[in-house]
Amino acid sequence: MTVALMWEARAVTGRGEDLLTWARAQPLTPAPLRRETFRAPQDRVLVITWWDAAHDAELPELPEPAAGLVTRAVHRWRFEQVAED
Repeated sequence: MTVALMWEARAVTGRGEDLLTWARAQPLTPAPLRRETFRAPQDRVLVITWWDAAHDAELPELPEPAAGLVTRAVHRWRFEQVAED
């Protein structure tokens, strides 16, 4: 089964590049099958990782950034892939 973990944070105004740099530097061990990083308006950063694992498997996730870098707690979601018809 393929599981996707989504991690989304909003940086303090004007610190979007700092948050993006921080997120890209965070190691995940073991490494996921795939990892993509996105940015959006309002200094938001999104990281999606794909894993060959059960939905409830213990998987490494990005940590919470330092309090001075983000405006709120990180949002996290976990999805499982569904077959196409």
